[in-house]
Amino acid sequence: MPSTTDLTLKDIYIARQRIASVTRITPLIEDMLLSRYLNGNVFFKLENTQLTGSFKLRGAANKILGLSKGERQKGVITVSSGNHGRAVAYVSREVGLPAIVCISEPVPTNKREAIRSLGAELIVGGADGDQAMEYADEYQLEHGLTMVHPFDDPLIIAGQGTSGLEIMEEVPEVDTVVVPLSGGGLCAGVALALKSADPEIRVIGVSMELGPAMVESLRAGRIVEITESPTLADALAGGLNKDNTYTFRMIQKYVDETVLVSEDEIATAMSYLLEKHHLVVEGGGAVGVAALLFGKVHRFGKDIAVLISGGNVDIGRLTRITQEFRNYPISD
Repeated sequence: MPSTTDLTLKDIYIARQRIASVTRITPLIEDMLLSRYLNGNVFFKLENTQLTGSFKLRGAANKILGLSKGERQKGVITVSSGNHGRAVAYVSREVGLPAIVCISEPVPTNKREAIRSLGAELIVGGADGDQAMEYADEYQLEHGLTMVHPFDDPLIIAGQGTSGLEIMEEVPEVDTVVVPLSGGGLCAGVALALKSADPEIRVIGVSMELGPAMVESLRAGRIVEITESPTLADALAGGLNKDNTYTFRMIQKYVDETVLVSEDEIATAMSYLLEKHHLVVEGGGAVGVAALLFGKVHRFGKDIAVLISGGNVDIGRLTRITQEFRNYPISD
């Protein structure tokens, strides 16, 4: 298995070949309004249209399809804020593996139901993501299962990086890519793909203001514990774990800037995406658009790609948000 230093573009290409049978190439569309506003070309990479509603399917597929026969026979376990668990459940069902998904208490009902509907066993492992991870680690050791980590695994990172390859192939002149940032698997994989093609491409990681574990750790220069708070960007919630091996150092190495967005800014971006593009996007998937709408990114080039990471949001909640947050900072 690759170490932090030898994970390469080749691993991402291997991942793309491995996962092709269970994932789709997601669309990339231009946002004309933001393009005019920023005097450039702004594109949205629609991972909310992935088969399980988020980018997480890429990493989960690469990890599970890369398991040995012996590892598969043990069954798999993971911990998730929702989207990764759904992806693990989906791939496990496709290849006939038993799967256990540990979640924390704040995980929304719609994400719990989606995991169960795919046949995985769902366990509430604690009050927050760190407690759920501790529970999953103990359960794995006790029952001899194979862990499918939500982000800190080279196969997961390489799988997520395949979305970066797709951005490069559709917009080879891309200057800046804006990516949601939580545990760092997506941002690290995409950044590795892009920087391998051109080290001058800027990668901007975006988190919510409430409990941004990776951003706080980057500021401190070490992994720090954070207090989880209720947030629209529930997909980005959770800590990094003190034994983080890959993503923290990769984000330090490859990501040029990190920015934070407020809850109101996230809600406005979700409303904007629904009204202007008819896109159902969850809070964690909308943070990059929020960063552009509210001027949080101050340095970028002519061609900008924003990764829309997921669309697994309760429709009733999205409807309420759209009715309340329609005062966009830009207009037609």
